Order: sequence, then C-alpha cells, then structure tokens
Amino acid sequence: MQYAYPLLAIFIWAGNTVINKLAVGSIFPAEIGFYRWLLAGILFTPFMLKPVIANWPLIRPNLGKIFILGVLGMAVYQSLAYYAATLTTATNMGIILSLMPLMTLAAAIISLGQSLTLGALTGAVLSFAGVLVVVSSGSLGALLRHGLNLGDGMMLVATLAYAIYSTLLKKWQLRLPPLVLLYLQVLVAVVVLFPLFLVSEKTGLGWSNIPLVLYACLLASMIAPLAWMHSVKTLGPSRTTLFFNLLPLITALIAAVVLKEQLALYHLVGGVLTLGGVILSERWTTPIGGKVRVAG
Repeated sequence: MQYAYPLLAIFIWAGNTVINKLAVGSIFPAEIGFYRWLLAGILFTPFMLKPVIANWPLIRPNLGKIFILGVLGMAVYQSLAYYAATLTTATNMGIILSLMPLMTLAAAIISLGQSLTLGALTGAVLSFAGVLVVVSSGSLGALLRHGLNLGDGMMLVATLAYAIYSTLLKKWQLRLPPLVLLYLQVLVAVVVLFPLFLVSEKTGLGWSNIPLVLYACLLASMIAPLAWMHSVKTLGPSRTTLFFNLLPLITALIAAVVLKEQLALYHLVGGVLTLGGVILSERWTTPIGGKVRVAG
C-alpha cells in the first residue's frame, strides 16, 4: 500500500504531460498555466490561511527564497511545458523529463559539494546520448543540419528549472510545513503568471477545456504533490525518487493510447539509454578515484 502513493503521483504527472498536449488548440498555454494555479490557490486558501499566519515568523525572513522556488518550480517549469507541447510530442516530453533526477544530482554536485561519482559521470554520458537520439528522431545528422526542435529545447530548459528548484529546496532546508510551502509557491505562480495571462491571446473557458484545467489543478497541482510528499515521508527521498524513472514509460503508453502517438525505434533506444543512465547514476555511488561500489 505504501507504494500506491508514489505510483499515483507518477501516473498523474504522466497524464498531465498528455493533458499538456491535449490543451493545444483548446486553450492557450498562458491561460491554462494561470487558471491552474489560480484555482489551486482559491481551493487551498480556506485551509491554509491559519497555518500561514501561525508560521509567519518563519515565512517572513524567507520570502525571497519562497519567491524563487515558486518561479522555478511552478511558473517557469510548467509554463514552458505548456508551450513545449505545441511543438513536440508528449512521448518526447516524457523522455526529456526523465533527465530530471540526473540534472538534480549534477546541480547537487555543483552547489552542495556532493561528491562526483563514477555512476553520475557515466550516467550523464548515457542519458545525454539517449536524449540526443530522441530529439534527433534517430538521425544525429539531421539534428546537426536543422538544430534542436524548439519544443524539445523548451522542455530541456523546463526540466533544468525544476532540477534547480529541487536542489534549492534541499540546500535551503526551509523549516516550513510542506503544505504551507506548496501553498505559498502556488501564490507566487499566480502573481508571476498574471502579466503573461493579461497580454496573451485567450480562448476563454468552455466545456472543451474546463476538464483540462481541472485535471491540471486538482490532480497535478494538489493531489500528486500531496501523494509525493507522503511517499517521501514514509519511504524516504531516495526510494521515492526511483519511481520517477517510470515516468517516460507511463507517459509514452498513455500518449500512445490517448493521443495515438506512434512509438518509433528511436524512442525505445533513447528511452533505454536515458533511463539506464539515470539508474546507473543513482546506484553506482563510487566517488571518482574511490573503490568500486554499487548501491544495494
């Protein structure tokens, strides 16, 4: 039963990648990005005002850090994903997103002084090769001639933003209840995305896109983070992070069924290389120059 929580979160987030794609043509990226966090903020507020007031002495000196976390983790990451969905496939997005644990590890090595391991180095090379295979559609020559697809590039930047966000969360160690921190970041996203919403083209809410907004808000913005936080608390961060490796596979399967996206051989090869690199970086923990050891 304890594995149900991380699995639920991963299935919801994989589904949300497909929702990003379904939103194309139904609602503009700036609209769904803003409505998602606005609705989440409205629903959270009645339950969170009292905890926020109670924790204000801890919140006030950390407002700047909370703002940065909200911008990176809520505004930049998800907004770029919506824009990327207009230019690339959900399958590509899922495979690129699977780089997040490795990017987080690299950021931890740079900013937290974590030791560089043989697994991290080898895994980075493998995962980079895997993503190159995917974004080039299996033809590295075509990638060199035409460059990176803008949608894939946006997804890489979005993934990097969330990796930096995760690293800063660990580095700053804000002593706030997880729900309070999540709520404050939601409010930051609403404020930051409002100007973009104002100047963007608008479709307006209707029966064709309201379900997409509700999924993004209720499931991806509220239930999935709560399930993930519960998993971190019960299983620990290391074991919980392993479930993230299922994201590209589940995303590809949902995209194949819902969006009728065709899975090509390069998706399989690139996905295996990327996933293999991430797993290797997590399990082969020998520091550079140290004795060979594989985490059990």
